[in-house]
Amino acid sequence: MTIETINLPDIGNFDEVEILEVLVEAGDTIEKEDSLITLETDKATMEIPSPAAGKITEVLVGVGDKISTGKPVAKYEPAADASDGDGGGEKDEAAKAEPAKSPAETSEASPASAAAASTDQKADVECDICVLGSGPGGYASAFRAADLGKSVVMIERYPVIGGVCLNVGCIPSKALLHVSEVLNETRSMGAHGVTFAEPKIDLDKLRGFKDQTIKKLTGGLEALAKQRKVTIVRGYGRFVDPHHIAVTDDDGKETLVRFDHSIIAAGSQPVKLPFIPHDDPRVMDSTDALELEEIPKRMLVIGGGIIGLEMAQVYDSLGAEVSIVELGDTIIPGADKDLTRPLLKILKKRYQDIFLGAKVTNVEAKDDGLHVTFEGKKTPETAVFDRILVAVGRSPNGKKVDADKAGVSVDEGGFISVDERMRTNVEHIHAIGDVVGQPMLAHKAAHEGKVAAEVICGLPSAFTPMGIPSVAYTDPEVAWAGKTEDELKAEGVEYEKGAFPWAASGRSLSLGRDEGLTKALFCKKTHRLLGAGIVGPNAGELIAEAMLGIEMGADMADIGLTIHPHPTLSETLGFAAEMAEGTITDLMPPKKR
Repeated sequence: MTIETINLPDIGNFDEVEILEVLVEAGDTIEKEDSLITLETDKATMEIPSPAAGKITEVLVGVGDKISTGKPVAKYEPAADASDGDGGGEKDEAAKAEPAKSPAETSEASPASAAAASTDQKADVECDICVLGSGPGGYASAFRAADLGKSVVMIERYPVIGGVCLNVGCIPSKALLHVSEVLNETRSMGAHGVTFAEPKIDLDKLRGFKDQTIKKLTGGLEALAKQRKVTIVRGYGRFVDPHHIAVTDDDGKETLVRFDHSIIAAGSQPVKLPFIPHDDPRVMDSTDALELEEIPKRMLVIGGGIIGLEMAQVYDSLGAEVSIVELGDTIIPGADKDLTRPLLKILKKRYQDIFLGAKVTNVEAKDDGLHVTFEGKKTPETAVFDRILVAVGRSPNGKKVDADKAGVSVDEGGFISVDERMRTNVEHIHAIGDVVGQPMLAHKAAHEGKVAAEVICGLPSAFTPMGIPSVAYTDPEVAWAGKTEDELKAEGVEYEKGAFPWAASGRSLSLGRDEGLTKALFCKKTHRLLGAGIVGPNAGELIAEAMLGIEMGADMADIGLTIHPHPTLSETLGFAAEMAEGTITDLMPPKKR
């Protein structure tokens, strides 16, 4: 009798992982891929499959144990017909009799995917689907396609997967914004009779907190990729022709990937302004700002959009003297002014200056600082700053991956046009995320990625949302979903509005906050919810109910009759619906029905 040991396979960047369940015991007969144990990582739980068929003779681990890659899990007696750890002798013989086919040869090819490749070079890697980019859209599409049985390669130019969102965007910025919110809240408590000493800022530990948050999530993604057998090829990927992508790593080594289908998820990058010396380390983009190299005495943020305002809040709370310049006549272009007005009122008191309807025309780097020339309302002619954050938007990377060599149409701005099934003009090539257009949001990309994967796999999937929520994680937060008032007016849609001020919210007042507002926009004829907006603490969490209502076709009665817990901030959406209906009792109704 031969006894062999099953060791824990490579599960990603984890030193020790806790065992949640042991799914087998001595004497059990197992097949290849049967689950042995369940592990808990920082990202998710995962089941570890058996590498072969046989009979368990001894289980070497228990619930609660910590285990790492290579450690023994169990001992087993291989099945009598097992060959090379694969529990199917007849299958092995058949495989020997017939040469193995590549994924490209075995998958069903559409007329477009059968187009001739222009390179004669033999591919290093072949797959059914190649995903170019590993951000929230990229990994969502790769994982979904793998779950649907496809062989998947995911290309990532940086050492760590997760894209801008996880590494230098959404996640690290929210970790720092949490710290800034705590700082601002403790400082404001003096007005309520509780005074704290001014905190000491340890930038090294703060960076460590941010970096550890990133590591937990990206490490979890690595584990999920391994579990799904998604191959990660690292390097800069560029199309060679309609069926090949060449990937060049940092050492100049090239890997040629051959695919039947591809999903372009190449993302975007910060816009640079030509008159600003971007080679000066004192000039930052959003990625640089997250490094927290220092807290400048005077800092200028160019751009009053979401990214600029979020990073301005972080640096202000840490002690910088912040000024903002915005070309538009209000902050957060795209949101209704009644939502941004309460935030603007607070920021004008908090920051040194906020210049609206203004712009920077020149920046000169000198030893004593960055000398900035302004143009616009109420701006000084020049001013000197220690640091500048340029946050004027992002540009798509459509032109940077040589998509045109695959026949994909890319416009002058770098955007790739797609239909509701995320298909480009080349039938077997899809595109998702920032490269296909606004809004450039991670949650939009993730849903588009799943659609692309499902369409390739033959499912009747399409990206047809009733709305896409947006959130500014400022203090207070600003969130909106569905149609804005400005959009409804521009489209000539007749609507009714219910607005509930948080000055009448017991929960909001108990938090010491009265600046908030919840509004709901309904079709005048059908009373269906068309859009909603919220400004106040936790607005980003609260907007989800409104988005669900929009997607499900809820009307004002549905929302008003939904019993919300009291006292909460969530009930303000119900109150807004009652304001539109004229049935509210917490305030005087604007009308009666």
